[in-house]
Amino acid sequence: MNDTATSATGERELKRGLRARHLQMIAIGGAIGTGLFLGSGGTISQAGPGGALLAYAAIGIMVLFVMQSLGELSTHLPVAGSFHTYGTKYVSPSFGFAMGWNYWFNWAITLAAELVAAGVIMSFWLPDVPSWVWAAVFLALLTGLNFLSAKAFGEGEFWFAAIKVAAVLAFLVLGVLMIAGIIGGESPGLSNWTTGEAPFAGGWVSIISVFMIAGFSFQGTELVGVTAGESNDPRRDMPKAIRTVFWRIMLFYIGAIIVIGFLLPYTDPSLLAAADNEDITASPFTLVFERAGIAVAASVMNAVILTAILSAGNSGLYASTRMLYAMAKEGTAPRLFARLNERGVPVMALLATAIIGLFGFLSEVMGDGGAYTWLINVSGLSGFIVWAGIALCHFRFRRAYLAQGGRLADLPYRAPLFPVGPIIALIMLVIVIVGQNLQAVVDGQILEVASAYIGLPAFALLWLVHRIVTGRRSAVVGLEEMDVSGLEVRPAD
Repeated sequence: MNDTATSATGERELKRGLRARHLQMIAIGGAIGTGLFLGSGGTISQAGPGGALLAYAAIGIMVLFVMQSLGELSTHLPVAGSFHTYGTKYVSPSFGFAMGWNYWFNWAITLAAELVAAGVIMSFWLPDVPSWVWAAVFLALLTGLNFLSAKAFGEGEFWFAAIKVAAVLAFLVLGVLMIAGIIGGESPGLSNWTTGEAPFAGGWVSIISVFMIAGFSFQGTELVGVTAGESNDPRRDMPKAIRTVFWRIMLFYIGAIIVIGFLLPYTDPSLLAAADNEDITASPFTLVFERAGIAVAASVMNAVILTAILSAGNSGLYASTRMLYAMAKEGTAPRLFARLNERGVPVMALLATAIIGLFGFLSEVMGDGGAYTWLINVSGLSGFIVWAGIALCHFRFRRAYLAQGGRLADLPYRAPLFPVGPIIALIMLVIVIVGQNLQAVVDGQILEVASAYIGLPAFALLWLVHRIVTGRRSAVVGLEEMDVSGLEVRPAD
C-alpha cells in the first residue's frame, strides 16, 4: 500500500500521511491535558506528595504494559480500526463490536465535554460572550481541520501538543531552579514533604483514590494505535513512538508531581480548588509561574489549557471518526460511514461524530445538565475498558501466533515482558474499574453507584445484543482458528 487514496480495485482508501513526529506528538498530546494542569494539584492535596507520586508511578507502569501490547498489535496489523479489529479477530466479533462502539461513543462525548470546557476557558477573557458561540467556533475549527486530510490533522495536533510540552518543560525548569533557591526566593527544602501527614496524607484509602484519578489522566495514550492505519511507515514509526512517548509522559507527570510537592504544601487550599472548580488562577502551574515572577501567569496558563482542550477535541474527533469508518468497512456500522472523499477522509463518519458532540454540548448548555452528566458517566469507564481489551487481545494473539507456528523474530515489534505485562495490566485495570466508587457501594448510594458504573452494563449490553443477533458466528475465536496474518505497509518515501 502506498500514500495514494485509491486501492488496486479502484476503491478509495485512507491516506498514509502521518509521519513519525506526528505519531509521537499525538500520543504525548493525548495524555497531557487538564488532568496534569489542574487535576495534579487535587491529587497532591488528597494523598500528599508521596501518595500522589506512588499512585502516578503505579499507573504509569500499567500504561507502559498496555502500550507495549498495543505496539506489538499495531505494528503487526496497522489498521484504522485498531481496537475494534483486534477485538474481533483475537477475542470474538461481539467483543470487537462492543469495543468499537464503546470507543467511538467515548470520544464523541469527550468532544462535547471539551466544547463545554472551551466555553468556560474563554469566559476568563471575554465573560460577556455566550459559551455556545465559542463551542460553535471551535467545533467548526476542529471539523474543518479533520476535513482537510489526515496530514492536516497531524500537523494541527503536532503544534497543539508542542505548546503543551513547552509549557510543561518551562514549568519543570523553573521549578528546579526554585527548589534550588536560584529564583523565587529562599528554597523550601524538604519542608513540604514533612509537614502534617506528608508525604502520605490520608493513608492507603487516599492513595487508591488518586490511583483512579491518575488512570483518567493517562487516558489518550492509546490514540496512537488508531493512527496506525494512516501512518506512513507504521512498522518503523509505531515502535519508536511507543518506546519514547511513555518515558516522556512519565517525566512530565512524575516531574510535575515532584516539583509541586516541593514548592507547595499539600494543605494549600488552592490545590484542591484547581481540581474542583477549574479555577485557572489556582492551578499549581499558575502558582509556580507567579512565584517565579511571571506576572501574566494566569493568562499564559489559560491559553495553554485552551490549547490542551482543543488538542483533546481534535484527537477525539479524529479517533472516533476513524473508528466509525473502520466499523462501517467491516459491516458493524452503516455502510454510509465508510465513504471517503478524494483526500481519503471519511466525511460522513466525521460529520456524524461532530453532530453527536454538538448534541452533547447542547444538552448541557440548554438543559439542566442532567442528560449531559449521564452521557459523560456512560463514557467514563470506556478508556479503561479499551485498555483491558488491548491487554486481552495481545495475550490471545501472541498465544495463537505461536500455536500456529509463527516466529517471534518475524514480528516487527515484540512486547518485552510477555506474558507478565498484559496479565499485570489486566489485573490492575480490573482493580481500577471495580474501585471507581466502592465507597458509594458500601454506603448503599444507588444513584451514585449507577452513575459511576453505568459504563460497564452499557458495554455488556452491546456485547450481549450483538451475540444474540449474530448467534454462533460471534463465539470466542479459538487459538487455532484465529486469523493472525499481518499487514506489511510499504512507505511512500
